[in-house]
Amino acid sequence: MMNLKVSRREWLSCGAVLSASLLVERRSRAQPVEARPLTYTYKTVGPLAIKADVYRQQGDQVRPAAVWIHGGALIMGHRAQIDRRVKQHMLDAGYFLISLDYRLAPETKLPEIIQDLEDAFAWIRRDGARLFKIDPARIAVVGGSAGGYLTLTSGFRVQPRPAVLMSLWGYGDLIGDWYSKPSPHPRHNQRKVTREEAYEQVSGPPIADSRDRKGDGGLFYQYCRQTGTWPKAVSNWDPVNDAEQFHPYMPFKNVTADYPPTVLVHGIDDTDVPYEKSVEMAEHLKRHNVEHQLISMRNGEHGLSGAEPEAIEEAYADAFRFVDQHLQAG
Repeated sequence: MMNLKVSRREWLSCGAVLSASLLVERRSRAQPVEARPLTYTYKTVGPLAIKADVYRQQGDQVRPAAVWIHGGALIMGHRAQIDRRVKQHMLDAGYFLISLDYRLAPETKLPEIIQDLEDAFAWIRRDGARLFKIDPARIAVVGGSAGGYLTLTSGFRVQPRPAVLMSLWGYGDLIGDWYSKPSPHPRHNQRKVTREEAYEQVSGPPIADSRDRKGDGGLFYQYCRQTGTWPKAVSNWDPVNDAEQFHPYMPFKNVTADYPPTVLVHGIDDTDVPYEKSVEMAEHLKRHNVEHQLISMRNGEHGLSGAEPEAIEEAYADAFRFVDQHLQAG
């Protein structure tokens, strides 16, 4: 595990990165972001349109892009749910910001969800340069929770690989006890959810935006955590008997020496996605000599709630410096 303060001094000593950041900031002030995102359909599956919101910088300058992937256990969420600090920084830094929808479980299973991820990046690289003046060689991927998992998955499933990854309280493991056994944590056991009411929320056609359901899927997620059935619910595979089926979709199993530079942010007291999941990911990255930084938040629950506000701001600032170094190097 990397030490936060040591890493921070290293970044602060990098004058070239800070100078580049100031340059991009001046450019962004001269060419403001358009007020509202443009919404595109990047993929259609049957009658279902799968969409992305693009926050454009004005002007014709070719710019890096940051791709945001929302969380929600692969079950909930939608493209409008963007971490406010991520949105603020990426737009202030002069990057394009693209927020993705993807098909949601359990109506759609894991292989097809990852196919959406791959197709989204193919669309960005194919049409982004033409439509938005995106530099396809300078793409960052950022996501929280399940979006952090998908961010880490983009590091080996997306080709060419992104320039840099930023995983917020994400995970590279899909079949560990934390997900495949009943959760002991109060957050998942506030009330007993029956199988009937859980599946009532997710009994319709495939969707790519949880606002299109009768319920957002929250009860279904609670049921999965209470029963330890999340891995099978999102894949149809048993995490014990079919463990190898999950391996092509697990970052833990697919880190190599050419995996993208990665910064991980995680609260030590997280009871939804264990902090150890980021520690383990950092160990895999270290084993393969991949540039990385693990930022650990004392008293941080899921989403960093409970941590000191100043420490949260410092953690994001360190993570953004890591991203900026790799996006502004081109």
